[in-house]
Amino acid sequence: MKLFKKITANRDPNKSHIPFRLNFLFFIVFLLFAALIAQLAYLQVDYGQKFRTEVNSANNTTATGNVQRGSVYDSTGRVLVGNKSHQAIQYTKGLNVASTKMYSVATKLSEYLSIPTNTLTDRNLADYYLASASNLKAVSKKVKTSTDDTVLYAREVAYTEKNLINNFTAQQKKAAAIYYKMNSAYSLSTVNIKSTGVTSTELAQIGEHQSEMPGVKVGTSWTRSYPNGTDLSSVLGTVTTEKQGLPSDDVKTLLAEGYSRDDSVGQSQLEKQYENVLRGTKSQTEVKTQDGVIQKEIQKYGGSKGDNIQLTINSKFQKQVQSIMKSVVSSNAGSNPYMSGAYAVVLNPNTGAVYALAGVDRNTTTGKVTENALGTINQSIVMGSVVKGATVMGALQDGVITPTNSTLTDTPIKLAGTAAKTSWFNKSGGTSLTLNASTAMEVSSNSYMMQLAMKEGNYTYASGKALTMSTSVFSKLRGYFNEFGLGVKTGIDLPGEATGYQGDSSRSSIGKALDLSYGNYDSYTTIQVAQYIATMANGGRRIAPHVVGAITGTNANGTQGKVKTNVSPRVLNTIDVPSSYFDVVHQGYWDVVHGNSAYKTGSALASLSPAVAAKSGTAETFHGTTSTETLSLATYAPYKNPKVAMAIVFPGMSSGAANTTAATQIYKAFWKYYNK
Repeated sequence: MKLFKKITANRDPNKSHIPFRLNFLFFIVFLLFAALIAQLAYLQVDYGQKFRTEVNSANNTTATGNVQRGSVYDSTGRVLVGNKSHQAIQYTKGLNVASTKMYSVATKLSEYLSIPTNTLTDRNLADYYLASASNLKAVSKKVKTSTDDTVLYAREVAYTEKNLINNFTAQQKKAAAIYYKMNSAYSLSTVNIKSTGVTSTELAQIGEHQSEMPGVKVGTSWTRSYPNGTDLSSVLGTVTTEKQGLPSDDVKTLLAEGYSRDDSVGQSQLEKQYENVLRGTKSQTEVKTQDGVIQKEIQKYGGSKGDNIQLTINSKFQKQVQSIMKSVVSSNAGSNPYMSGAYAVVLNPNTGAVYALAGVDRNTTTGKVTENALGTINQSIVMGSVVKGATVMGALQDGVITPTNSTLTDTPIKLAGTAAKTSWFNKSGGTSLTLNASTAMEVSSNSYMMQLAMKEGNYTYASGKALTMSTSVFSKLRGYFNEFGLGVKTGIDLPGEATGYQGDSSRSSIGKALDLSYGNYDSYTTIQVAQYIATMANGGRRIAPHVVGAITGTNANGTQGKVKTNVSPRVLNTIDVPSSYFDVVHQGYWDVVHGNSAYKTGSALASLSPAVAAKSGTAETFHGTTSTETLSLATYAPYKNPKVAMAIVFPGMSSGAANTTAATQIYKAFWKYYNK
């Protein structure tokens, strides 16, 4: 007991009780933390900038790719414009890719790929040659140095063009052509090196060596196809080729809308007018790069093919109308050497839907006939008496005649200092007929129309008296014509529509106001005449003609899909007059074909069924100093419930009845297709 107490009493109460092994463990941990801190400091100080550079050089970017354009269908679903796919050799350019790298890839690719070189310029060849570091170094020794890199390179190019490119081999030229296309690409954009005609051998060899050519791959390109012929090519329009790229006049706008410079876009007619519908939505691919080199591509969105447009035109009917116009021109050419062509428009008077736009041009020197359906909207022609319905309607609106009081006597109009102006049947004054507005249209009286114009100009006619009416009569007559679409744009959904041509309206031309009244002064387009007769047929609604009936989608199997948007009739203006006014004019159109007068001008159409109403026209024109005529026709059917309206024009004629001949054949073809 004593011993125990002694030991306890000798212990130091402040001495640590932690075992030695635990202290040793703490020491080891301390050393490890110190080493870690030292390593972090080492990496931060010595390699921090390098790591920051590598991180910054890595980049994820979204690249876009082209998709198929929408197709164009006729009213029955027949494909007029489609797409033909081609395997293509493509190149996707990385970020800040050096020219020396592209030179290497282009040279390698030229071993396996054949492409045309006929469009290469001396500059293209020089740029390729100088993209080689060794070539550039050798050439730079031969030219005068400069502190300005641009000046120096220009000297190097000039030296190369003068001394080196003439000895290029065919292989080098191919490589230069490839390099030019690669160099034209933007960073992270894809260009076609060869878009058509890629052979199976080329595909196999490029596939085998693809790893040696960064950025090169096999893809798909598309070109427009026309499986049912090109009868409507001038209306359908064209797209730019890859070589043409974006149209220069629209390039800034299109680039802002997300296009690339080498994209194919609509450059004329329907392809251009409906570009936003047909273009589709580009694919989106996430591109991962490191030091400017593409490491990985992941497709995020496959893109969407453009929507389709369905026309109001039946392509078979269109083809037949085109054939009819060409045939009538050819059969009349012998007796009409100055006939310059022919145009026809067939449309629905109640909706404005165009059933056919047909036209041919004829070279009066060679006699060659070519398709020109667009002539219906951009060729302005003096039409003649087809406009007389508008003259009568204007006089009714002006109040100078009424439906029950419109009787005048056809007599030669003799004014001071001018030759007599007469109707075709009363040139000598021996056939002076008493006419009302309807019968004046039936016999196509010029005198009657001139008297209406003088009344609207507040001028009292007397034989031999000077024509002193105000020039305001021009704007009055034209205002009434404009209501029906004559002399103004019709609003058709095609670019390039002409307005027509207005003759001089000054005091010195006051006599021309009389010519204007019967259609022998101002000029109009065929589509304007069609809109005019359609407005008469439907009772006063001027409707914009349209060749596109609907926008449709695409089914999974590539066929035409459901309708997304239907094109509704667009009424431009309404002639708000009593129905009795239209009764007068409609009776006149009926009498032209079915009336009792020996002088009626449309009897050639009387046998057609359903019964038609019409107004023919003959305008006095000239080919140089040779007198010619324009034969025209405006017509609709059936008379009581119009379903179709038509305008036909044959300029440069000297004889014949081409207008009624063509109309008869077109009506027969129309009812054949319409009833189906």
